[in-house]
Amino acid sequence: MMIHDPSGLVMGTAADMRAMAEALDKIAGALVKGYAAKSGKAEDEVAALMSAETWFTATEAVEAGFADTLAEPVKIAASFDVTRFRNAPPEVVEALAKTRDAEGGGEPIEAPETAPVSDPVADPPPDPTTARTEAMDYARAVVDLCRLAGQPQMAAGFLEREASLEEVRAALLTARAEADPEITAHHPQPGPGPSARPWADIINRTFKRKG
Repeated sequence: MMIHDPSGLVMGTAADMRAMAEALDKIAGALVKGYAAKSGKAEDEVAALMSAETWFTATEAVEAGFADTLAEPVKIAASFDVTRFRNAPPEVVEALAKTRDAEGGGEPIEAPETAPVSDPVADPPPDPTTARTEAMDYARAVVDLCRLAGQPQMAAGFLEREASLEEVRAALLTARAEADPEITAHHPQPGPGPSARPWADIINRTFKRKG
């Protein structure tokens, strides 16, 4: 068993960053209270264990009050990437590596002991580095498309609603078509008053045959 501070990923303004930090603080506070109520430990002690990303064997989890009893050994069936954790025990990393090898046709390894304990943290979040890279690539693509279309002001709206790149392209084409006026031979030049001559007159005068 392992307990740790909650983590998250956010992209946006400073206000968005602060909102995420506040949300993580609330989640951490709820976890601290839950772990303290279960184990009987002081909340400060639990908070320190979470901050340190503390790992327990099944026996240690029972001794620390996070679990009640030990169960019989079971076959390891789940595969999980622990490399993103900074304090993963070497024996855990090695055991999971052997399990992945066994999935190719060998027998799964047997764990020495397990504790039937529920972790309040449900599914683990995606790898932060991969998620951050994908988010930045998406943001750059949206901004570049908007700049090329001459509509940089539309990028924020696309990013806020997480529009797909196909949706972005379609919207930019529509906006460009609406922004470009249809010019005919009788369409007047931009300018004040009646002095603005039609485009046809300007073209004829410019390209008038000599002689």
